[in-house]
Amino acid sequence: MDDHNSTGEPDAAIRLEVNRRTVIETGTTVLLLTALPRAVVAAASVNGNETPSSPVSVTLHINGRPHSLTLDPRTTLLDALREHVALTGSKKGCDHGQCGACTVLIEGRRINSCLTLAVMHDGQSVTTIEGLAQGGNLHPLQAAFVEHDGFQCGYCTSGQICSAIGMLAESQAGMPSYVTADLTKSAAELTDAEIRERMSGNICRCAAYPNIVEAIKQAAGMPT
Repeated sequence: MDDHNSTGEPDAAIRLEVNRRTVIETGTTVLLLTALPRAVVAAASVNGNETPSSPVSVTLHINGRPHSLTLDPRTTLLDALREHVALTGSKKGCDHGQCGACTVLIEGRRINSCLTLAVMHDGQSVTTIEGLAQGGNLHPLQAAFVEHDGFQCGYCTSGQICSAIGMLAESQAGMPSYVTADLTKSAAELTDAEIRERMSGNICRCAAYPNIVEAIKQAAGMPT
């Protein structure tokens, strides 16, 4: 059977359309599947389009304490923290990794907890905003945010602070940013432009950005 119409063009019913959205969605799915533990992938049904639903056991070391959880393998780290451990300091803002309100630290590195599955961090250390203070003593960044009024509604603050802690560690480790001028230095100077670029993944809808920058500079031991 000829699959072309009278003009010689492929019939519209069988024309394959590939657009940017299709490429991104397909690539993201492949990347996610390659990162999942084998036990989770094996739990998926081979029949039809069913998704994995068999509960899995996960142990997360959250703020220095082990938490053994039984979760649907599709549970995000953010939902595990909020719904299963009752740590609600990490906020669900956009749920798409665009606002940064859900930022936590995994093994000391910042991550958007809404974009990662809890089962992917089995056995790892998780630090949330609730784990930063030592008794009645605030973390230096928490104290600096209070002193410089680095928040208004406060919704993004937990993510801002966790992200800032991770950002300062990245800077001290010599990781450059998009605006780093001299890549030969062991660590970039934390200018206002550097701080803003490195914190650009955390949105403050109240626009307390100048105060947030000042708070981070104070915590980094820089003049404000």
